[in-house]
Amino acid sequence: MTAQKAKHKIIVVGGGIGGLAAALALTRQGVEVLLLEQAAHIGEIGAGIQLGPNAFNALDALGAGEATRQRAVFTDSMIMMDAVDGKEVVNIQTGENFRKRFGGPYAVIHRADIHLSILEAVQHDPLIQFKTSTHVVDLKVKKGGVEVIDADGNVYKADAVVGCDGTKSAIREKTIGRDHRVTGHVVYRAVVELENMPEDLRINAPVLWAGPRCHLVHYPLRGGQQYNLVVTFHSRKQEEWGVTDGSKEEVMTYFEGVHPRPRQMLDRPTSWRRWATADADPVDEWGTGLCTLLGDAAHPFAQYLAQGACMALEDAVTLGEAVNRCRGDLDAGFRLYESLRVPRTARVVWSTREMGRIYHAKGVERTVRNLLWKGKSQEQFYAGLEWLYGWRKENCLEPR
Repeated sequence: MTAQKAKHKIIVVGGGIGGLAAALALTRQGVEVLLLEQAAHIGEIGAGIQLGPNAFNALDALGAGEATRQRAVFTDSMIMMDAVDGKEVVNIQTGENFRKRFGGPYAVIHRADIHLSILEAVQHDPLIQFKTSTHVVDLKVKKGGVEVIDADGNVYKADAVVGCDGTKSAIREKTIGRDHRVTGHVVYRAVVELENMPEDLRINAPVLWAGPRCHLVHYPLRGGQQYNLVVTFHSRKQEEWGVTDGSKEEVMTYFEGVHPRPRQMLDRPTSWRRWATADADPVDEWGTGLCTLLGDAAHPFAQYLAQGACMALEDAVTLGEAVNRCRGDLDAGFRLYESLRVPRTARVVWSTREMGRIYHAKGVERTVRNLLWKGKSQEQFYAGLEWLYGWRKENCLEPR
């Protein structure tokens, strides 16, 4: 650690997956971090998420890869089924050949478990200081430093700030503005215990059932003792972005034309949470001077590529490497980071929107969709995924 690096202090706003990862990535460059979290306790809510090999390469770079592997379920494949006729459309195998190709596995994990795996590494890092119950409401970027202000009027000073405070980021609002686009798509999430999961759907893979203007996803969690269930549909009404309690009755009305095999899952959850989703059009930059953004605060997108947490982890590692490349010049490091991450995450935003359209195809578009991947070899599938899963710390400062 050089004396120059040891002098830097950066405020990270947000204690979710992206914020914790950013803190770890920065301290590995000798930067002191003050992490401000709105909640009273550092933790994570939600259900399951999917982790591609790009996420594991990032986790390994942060020192949290092994702990995450201990809590994850490694899948045999990624499967798309037609929710109308019940036939298989795509089956991408994620075994040994996949791991060799991309340098990591494909896995599913409870969101709280990956958060804990990163948190454990953070808690042992002497350069990271936590402050919870801190609702950040304002930011002032000054020459040579920043001031972050919370709802109680407390002022926190540092050399720079990284906003990792999610889709409703206060830091984003103060830098580039809040410009989200309500998608009109609603996502219901639930966790089903193993004994309540239909036996013919206990599959060791993320399985997506693609239907007309809707789809269902399920995969195992926590050693197969639970299953994550996600259902998505195009809402018939004007949606307001946010999370509320849901109802089985509403879900059932959107899946009337779905094959009985996936439809049986809709009876299994005992409670639902309802997300009205939003994303944002990509922008040229995420900050100016000694401020930047990371994760959902920088590039919110829908769930159709299962890359939300993966991109936040990539962001964090790239941010740390960019600061290192610029020898501790935080302004230059932030701009280098953005020059690499803005186009990559923009590609994910646009690809995610397109996949949502493909998943929800109906009529002749559904027929064409089902023919897109017919006859493709596993190697052809892997080649098509190289741009996404081929990311590594070693190439993170190269345009991808």
